[in-house]
Amino acid sequence: AARRRKRAPEPGRNKATVKGRVVKSAIEEYHKKADVNHLRANLQYMLKGRFVAKKAITEQVLAQNRGRKSKDQPPKKAAKKKPEGTVFTEEDFRKFEREYFGRP
Repeated sequence: AARRRKRAPEPGRNKATVKGRVVKSAIEEYHKKADVNHLRANLQYMLKGRFVAKKAITEQVLAQNRGRKSKDQPPKKAAKKKPEGTVFTEEDFRKFEREYFGRP
């Protein structure tokens, strides 16, 4: 008798659904949760301000943010070598040209 009462469910209304529920679009859900690119607004904000910090203040801030690791250190600037001047003058070259090539 218990088995007869526990018969197969008849195809009827699905009770798992909620009345008046709207099926959501997967694309709309993706767009809601997708990251927003704020680059354009940030650039507008940054370019709008005309205040520029002094170079000394900028260097001070950079020095404070620098760590002790070698990767945090600025690259060493190589000292520029002065080009060595020649001991010969233009007159010496002309004189050599006349002697060597025989030109007047």
